[in-house]
Amino acid sequence: MAALIFSTTLTMQAYRQDFIRFAVAQKVLRFGEFQTKAGRLSPYFFNSGLFQDGAALRDLCLFYAQAILASNVEFDMLFGPAYKGIPLASGTAIALAGQGRNVPYCFNRKEAKDHGEGGMTIGAALQGRVLIIDDVISAGTSVRASIELIRAAGAEPCGVVIALDRMERGQGELSAVQEVQRNYGIPVVSISTLDDLLGYLQGEPEMVQNLQTVQSYRDRYGVKND
Repeated sequence: MAALIFSTTLTMQAYRQDFIRFAVAQKVLRFGEFQTKAGRLSPYFFNSGLFQDGAALRDLCLFYAQAILASNVEFDMLFGPAYKGIPLASGTAIALAGQGRNVPYCFNRKEAKDHGEGGMTIGAALQGRVLIIDDVISAGTSVRASIELIRAAGAEPCGVVIALDRMERGQGELSAVQEVQRNYGIPVVSISTLDDLLGYLQGEPEMVQNLQTVQSYRDRYGVKND
């Protein structure tokens, strides 16, 4: 796939559905029947771990950068929670620098290192307003751990950026994304959402069956738009 070049004049809808198209082409977003952690049978599955080469990671992080710049969230640095957040934060820092926004970044270790440089994080020191870069929010466990780590360092978590918001209810009426926003009072920015996926499918006549099943799933398990 050719390198993506973004313009600040791109509409939000354009880059959101471009991302869905990119994920489908990379076979990261698949259609069929998949069981979720909640035990539901989902007609689609998104696995960011399938972005497995340099070109795909480059383009993925360009989408992250575009979503961040379009969100107008004020931040001073990026943080990537181990493990999936490590390449995402690193690559997004590079993509942002290419867009004229050079910011520091860091990521954490799963276990503290007691020799060498030591500590729980690698990269820039956590300070100022910290934007968390992750792939998805499921139960919110990774976000909670990241926020605790950032606050313990005396910094301020200012938001979370994810690739896809499934817009799906958890145990209650709220989605995992909505729960994070409510519990921590910070915005969650997504490159795309389930509604963007439906918009993409509506424009693909050969995917009419997938449109019907995804819409039925949205009707049954989806949350209301904020």
